[in-house]
Amino acid sequence: MGSLKHNWTDNSEEGLPLLVNCRGNEDISSRCRCLKMARAKINKYWDEMRDFARKAWEMGRSDPRKVIFAIKMGLALSFVSLLIFWKGSYEEITQYSIWAILTVIVMFEFSIGATFIKGFNRGLGTLCAGILAFCFAELSVISGKLEEFVIVISIFITGFFASYLKLYPTMKPYEYGFRVFVLTYCILMVAGNRTRAYTEAVLTRLVLIAVGAGVTLVVNIFIYPIWSGESLHNLVVKNFKDLATSLEGCVNGYLKCVEYERIPSNILTYQAADDPLYNCYRSVVQSTSQEETLLGFATWEPPHGRYKMYNFPWEKFVQVSGAVRHCAFMVMALHGCILSEIQAPPERRRVFSNELQRVGAEGAQVLRELGSKIERMEKLSPGDDILKNVHEAAEELQKKIDHKSYLLVNSESWEIRTRPIPKEQEDLKSLEETEEDENMELGFKSLSEAVLDLRSIPVRTASLPPCDVANNMFRRWPSNLSIDAESVIKGNECKTYESASALSLATFASLLIEFVARLGNVVESFEELSQKANFKDPVIISMPSGKKTLGGTWVV
Repeated sequence: MGSLKHNWTDNSEEGLPLLVNCRGNEDISSRCRCLKMARAKINKYWDEMRDFARKAWEMGRSDPRKVIFAIKMGLALSFVSLLIFWKGSYEEITQYSIWAILTVIVMFEFSIGATFIKGFNRGLGTLCAGILAFCFAELSVISGKLEEFVIVISIFITGFFASYLKLYPTMKPYEYGFRVFVLTYCILMVAGNRTRAYTEAVLTRLVLIAVGAGVTLVVNIFIYPIWSGESLHNLVVKNFKDLATSLEGCVNGYLKCVEYERIPSNILTYQAADDPLYNCYRSVVQSTSQEETLLGFATWEPPHGRYKMYNFPWEKFVQVSGAVRHCAFMVMALHGCILSEIQAPPERRRVFSNELQRVGAEGAQVLRELGSKIERMEKLSPGDDILKNVHEAAEELQKKIDHKSYLLVNSESWEIRTRPIPKEQEDLKSLEETEEDENMELGFKSLSEAVLDLRSIPVRTASLPPCDVANNMFRRWPSNLSIDAESVIKGNECKTYESASALSLATFASLLIEFVARLGNVVESFEELSQKANFKDPVIISMPSGKKTLGGTWVV
């Protein structure tokens, strides 16, 4: 026992330093982990700040108007804040100068039209609230002991009617005015009850609000003005260019057999994506709300720059953009053919490639030319049929479809037979029956059958084996059609797949022709805009010697 106790004592004395060393190592390692986590978080925040600064810098470089707007805002606030430090100002002005500062903050908008709307709403709301507050203040003073009761009831009535009326559809542009009206009325009534100076409070606030509004208008109008009408004009031009880019991209991509291994989830949910084709037509489709906002601001702007006409027809710009958006839906459907699960084989696409390519190029050219005309505010040339080439291209495509329609359907299953003969006519003579069958057979033939006897022409898809053809046409065919991949490509099912793939090509071609048909609405809307907005006539210059055009003139 003695020796055991001696050994335990020796071991404990030797193990104590080891335990202390282990705990010390654990403390050091935990501190190192904490330092690494803190360093990682600091680096993460630093990278986020750098990324934010980079994006802010790029935003200012891409649109310098935003930087100028911020400078003008700071300049207007600096001018108004001088009222506080003005030595010769009245005590009331210095005390309530915050009203002028608030007016600048609230009224100062990015564009002139938005500033005018905010100023009108604030001025009208403040004036009506001041008049009503003055009337109810006199009534509350007359009521004597019921003064507080009258003030509370008046605030309830005012808030109820203002909040209810601003929900009326035609009062939507004046919603901000109702808010200002309620806010100003409540402040005047409560502050006037405390100071017993209703008249001075109302007049002082009206004067300071007028000062703030004046400074806002002067700075925003006379220092690099930003006009909503010009922004609307540029947006419509951009829609033309974006749609032309998407149209050409869809046609070229379809003819090059561009496929997506996996459709991006952003496209499926109609969100912003990295696909330029998708983003171009998506911006056209989603520009409706922006156009309506800019239209509401532009109608408040005075004549300026190129828009010197009184009551400039800004709504016609929105109408033209609506016609372009109507065409954008067709481009969206064309892009859907590229994204679809059922794809036509490349061999059949090449049969119609020249015609499809020409229709896409001519359609994009029409859009770009109209966009350029709107940008320069220029009319079409007299006698210039801007749709002539694209109509000819569409007609050639339609003729090619009529001539090669046997490639777009499964001709083996076409119903080329006689109509059912009633039982009561079965006793007719065989010669007459045979002649009638031949006539009815010809009557049931299509345009392609009138040129070719399709019953003697075997229709195949290139030289690929049936298995490869089916796999090429269907990337992700629903799995409930058959059990395994080999059984899918047998018999009638393989023919069904081929027919569906051919119909996808017919769908793409028909959508392109429909796009050409909708271009007529765009041209009509443009001509109406050019007449209402008094666009300038195009400059016509005679062609130099040795160069001739169909009309003998050169239009700039």
